[in-house]
Formats: sequence, C-alpha cells, structure tokens
Amino acid sequence: MSREPRTARPSALVLRALGLGDLLTAVPALKALRRHLPGHELVLAAPGRLAGAVAATGVVDRLLPAEAPGRAVPAALAWPGERPDLAVDLHGNGPPSRLLLQRLRPRRLFAYAHPSAPGASGPVWREDEHERERWCRLLTWYGVPADPADLSVPAPATPSPAPGAVVVHPGADAAARRWPQERFAAVARDLRAAGHRVVVTAGAGEDALAGQVAERAGLPAGSVLGGTADVPFDRLAALVAGARCVVVGDTGLAHLATALGTPSVVLFGPVAPRLWGPPPGPRHRVLWHPGADPSARPGDAHGRTPDERLLRITVEEVLTAVYDLMGPAPRPAGPAPAGRPPAGAPAAR
Repeated sequence: MSREPRTARPSALVLRALGLGDLLTAVPALKALRRHLPGHELVLAAPGRLAGAVAATGVVDRLLPAEAPGRAVPAALAWPGERPDLAVDLHGNGPPSRLLLQRLRPRRLFAYAHPSAPGASGPVWREDEHERERWCRLLTWYGVPADPADLSVPAPATPSPAPGAVVVHPGADAAARRWPQERFAAVARDLRAAGHRVVVTAGAGEDALAGQVAERAGLPAGSVLGGTADVPFDRLAALVAGARCVVVGDTGLAHLATALGTPSVVLFGPVAPRLWGPPPGPRHRVLWHPGADPSARPGDAHGRTPDERLLRITVEEVLTAVYDLMGPAPRPAGPAPAGRPPAGAPAAR
C-alpha cells in the first residue's frame, strides 16, 4: 500500500507553560523564531486560559494546552502526529523541562545547559538576567538572532470599556507582591478626586480584593472589571491599551502595559526590576527600595505576606510617579482629600 506524500508543515514546539507575564516576556523570543522559521507551524505549549493572549501576539499558529501547579513543569504534553522538527525550552533550565521535550524526539532541541545533563548543548544559565534577555540569548546562541526590545503586541480592535481611565490593579499571584489594599485605595481616591476616571481590575478570585479597594476609594458602581473570572483578554487588552496610566505590582498586567506601550507605575518588592521590570524609558516608572541588599532576589516572590521592600513604597511616592507620567488632571471631580491641595500643585507631592 502506497502512502500519500506528507504535506504538513514542519513544526516548532515552544514550552512556556506559565502565566500571562511569562508569556509576554517571551514575545521577543517568539517573534525571533517566527522570523527564523517562516515555513514552520509555531506551536506554544501554555495554559489554555491564555488562548486569547497567545493569539494576540500575532506570531503563534497554535496553542497546545499545558500547565502544572505553580511554576512546575507539566507531567506530559499531548503532542499529536509527527515529532517536532524543533523543540524550544523557554520554561526553565532544569532537567524536567528538557526531558519533557526530549520525550517527543524532536529533530533539534534548543535549551540551556545543565550540570545534570553533561554533554548536552546549550549556553550557560545566568541567575541575574532579565527574563526577556534570557530567552533571546538562548536563541542567539543557537544562531537565531533575537532582540529583547522587540516586545510589543498589537493593540486589539475591541473598543476600550473605559477610554482614558487610570487602571489600578491591586492583585498578584502571591501576597509577597501585593501592595496593601488600603494604599491602592488611597491612590485611587486621590486620582478620582483629581478628576480621573479610575478602573480597578481583578483576576479570577480577586473580586473581594478589587471590591474593597473600589469601596475604600469611593469609586462609583461599575468601577471594577473582572474578579469572579478572568476578564476576556481582548477586553482587558483594550482597557490597558486605551488607559492613561496603569498602577500595578510585579504581575502580568504590568507586562501587558509594557507590551502595549501604555504608561505604567510598577511596584516591586521581593524581586528586583532588573529581572522583570519594563525597559528603561519615559513611559514607565519603577518603584523599588532594596535597602542594603543589592541581590536580584532579596525576598521570597511566593511569600505569604507583603515583602518588606514593597512596604517601603508610600502612597505619596506612587501618586508623584503617576502625576509625573500623566501631567495635569483633566478636570476636578470634587473636593480633594483632606491634607492635599488640588491636582496640579506639585509642591504637595
């Protein structure tokens, strides 16, 4: 029996089974692979909940649903059909992710070297390296030019649900990276009094947190977006793309603001911004107070209480950064909070 000639494109499988911020920091590497392999089907192994975000990158052909608790490596990949022409480990540098891809018998494998895999090719892993640069360096080592500054994603066609709003996002995966809700509320209250529309965003399960911030800030009904479930990505991206500024901790929404070119004030605590922060430039303000510890990871990014460095950031400091980015308020919306002069009087900040 004769076999039909194979007509399917060769495939390149990329493993990045993590969160939204992880996906967006991998965009420069994904773009580099797309340019280098124009005839390949580019498949990304990532959580199914990121389908909208993966599609929005504009470079991935297909999502292969894959995830594990926390930042662990998936136990298996439901890879159908022919073995991949190329597998790329953008998940980490340990044996589990490399072995997961090796089990698919790819013709080529791009991964970092590891002491437990002597003889395996790959560059040396560096602990103190920005996430975007890390994965671009991996590809460059294998002969695929990659630019960590090539991080933008297209703005969605969906209209913003709150054009020109200031977006305040108090949530994060771990308490160590959550600035106190009363401080977020104080920022939102000041911005509202200064004439800005403020929207509080929330991921799945963060409805109570977002609601409390909005209530403390005195925001009107309808000022919270999300909470009981993740906001559909096209709607969330539209909100961020049309926002005047985003105030956020070290979490996925900060990376979305960076990818869309929206001004942002990003609050860092247990992990240095040199590992996960936005690129230098006038659009973003990074707030971080490491104290005497100059290391890249002075705290526990997955700790159960707010990191001490995060707590060193004050409400006044955040407001100063926000107003520096946005300029004067559009119009007054009511009396300024007690102890603060009207918006546009920088001497008080």
